[in-house]
Amino acid sequence: MRDAASAPGEERRRILALIAPYEAPSVGRSLWQLASTLLAYAALETAMYASLGVSYWLTLALALPTAGMTVRLFIFQHDCGHRSFFRSQWANVAAGRLCSLLTYTPFTCWRRQHAQHHASFNNLDRRDRGLDIYSSCATVREYEALPASRRLLYRASRHPLLMLLVLPPVAFLLLYRVPFDTPAGWRQERQSVWWTNAGLVCLIGALVATLGARAVALVQLPVAVLGSAAGAWLFTVQHRFEASQWEPKEGWSQVQASLEGSSYLKLSAVLQWFTGNIGFHHIHHLSSRVPNYRLQECHEAAIPSGAVTTLTLRDALTAPCYALWDEQLRRMVRFPRRRWTWSVRRLPLGPLNGETRTVR
Repeated sequence: MRDAASAPGEERRRILALIAPYEAPSVGRSLWQLASTLLAYAALETAMYASLGVSYWLTLALALPTAGMTVRLFIFQHDCGHRSFFRSQWANVAAGRLCSLLTYTPFTCWRRQHAQHHASFNNLDRRDRGLDIYSSCATVREYEALPASRRLLYRASRHPLLMLLVLPPVAFLLLYRVPFDTPAGWRQERQSVWWTNAGLVCLIGALVATLGARAVALVQLPVAVLGSAAGAWLFTVQHRFEASQWEPKEGWSQVQASLEGSSYLKLSAVLQWFTGNIGFHHIHHLSSRVPNYRLQECHEAAIPSGAVTTLTLRDALTAPCYALWDEQLRRMVRFPRRRWTWSVRRLPLGPLNGETRTVR
């Protein structure tokens, strides 16, 4: 794989030239994607509220495809942030802000933070850009140099159950309600948080006034939990997998990092649709101007066979366990196994015979 990514500059320019024709968005396709997904989302939400009177198990079952629609809408918002969904900037902003009310993610603030990810992904010297525990990592040397208490904290914070099930809904539902990691100088981005909150108050307030707080909580919370967990998982496996490569600043290049530091997540047609083709993540990093509906054809036209790591769904389910970059092995590794030490001492069995036994 390194041979393909380490190709001469001419080959790299050839790849970028092949990608360029796919960077132009189609207004018709973008409008169809947005309208059809919003209609499907509204229909599923309506069905979920109606199912409350039948069985809550049915409601929870419907939460799965509804959460999938939320993920798909997030991909549209993501495209809008990269100005790849529409040609017009105002259309991208309008669509992005509309989607943000259903993804609970302030559009303008997230757009700028995400731009930092694109400028520094898989760069060992630029891992201080924001509070990113999903696409970033520590090296084995850095981890081993930490005090025992901080190693334990770091390890706990990267546990897949905490990262993928607990933290995502906390982030999307609570942390995104305040500009907690937004620099004070980002005035427009900080304002977008409060404007998004105002829109959510109006939207959720109207639902509560119409359907009741209990019904809204029973429907919206499962969708938010499942959707945010799926989104966090997707973001994690796109950069943290065993074969992912990290480079110091002087050895880092966008093309090499895209091909070696991000993955091609090969999903079924249904899952690929729900995830907006974001599994072709290497293409997205080669050029963020390629809209989601052109990522696959761009991959097939521009990327040589074997030039990027392909992950199956099974691979992707275990990928979040790879949490450290081993600079000697040049691959991602799991946390080292903890070694339990057992003390050995001798205890008397009783005062009658004075015998002793070894207790482990």
